[in-house]
Amino acid sequence: MARLAWALLLLVPQEPPPKPRVLSAGHSFHVFMPKILGEIAPGHAQLDVQSIGGSRVIQHWELADEKNKAKAALKTGKVDVLTLSPIYLPDEGIARFARLALEHNPAVRLTVQAFWLPYDVYDPARKRIEVKDRELSGEELRGRHAPYFAGLDEHVRELNRGFGKEVVFVVPVGQAVIALREKIRAGRAPGLKTQGELFTDAIGHVRGPVQALTAYAHYAVIYRASPVGLPVPAVLAKENHGEPLNRLLQELAWEAVAAHPLSGVKR
Repeated sequence: MARLAWALLLLVPQEPPPKPRVLSAGHSFHVFMPKILGEIAPGHAQLDVQSIGGSRVIQHWELADEKNKAKAALKTGKVDVLTLSPIYLPDEGIARFARLALEHNPAVRLTVQAFWLPYDVYDPARKRIEVKDRELSGEELRGRHAPYFAGLDEHVRELNRGFGKEVVFVVPVGQAVIALREKIRAGRAPGLKTQGELFTDAIGHVRGPVQALTAYAHYAVIYRASPVGLPVPAVLAKENHGEPLNRLLQELAWEAVAAHPLSGVKR
């Protein structure tokens, strides 16, 4: 009888796991991402987005309570994932948001976006720099990003050690962007001929391909699943070779996330 009951149970359609409820707070290298997730992820539950231009996470924390949508949402206990985008470190805001989030939902996850360097230069002083050449090798780009990536990873490890469990995870967007730029340099990115085509200005605001790549990396970390096969988002609809380029961006995002030891994702 027990075997029969188990067999019958297997025939009953199982309810899919609930979608994580997501809250986002960040700057202009990040806040376009939730809208794209809403397009590509069926049933994506985006609770809210808090945007401050050029912001560190601590600026979101220190925002007045009557304007602070992020704190208000976390206090409800209904946030499962909080996505953040720190500009350089240290940034006490990450730890403060994590403590508040855990107080109201012990199972909450926080993600921090590793971004592409403004002006293609590691400069925590954030000075304006003239960019004369975007057509850089992958080796050069990885060398420039190395201190930033290493500092971010160590900060996340330190936070998780303090919490005694994995709470904060890295979304390796910057690593995926370098991989895309290598593909462009090698002539293997459909519809893209130069790395400069990815950006709208010297600081590094991005066009559709990097916006989509950012969303795919977040999808992989939030849902712990490959984005390969998701539909073409609106930001790529007018791009040359939209479908082949979309597939490449999905593959690059998944490779970066699956390879990163702090993404929470394993193949």
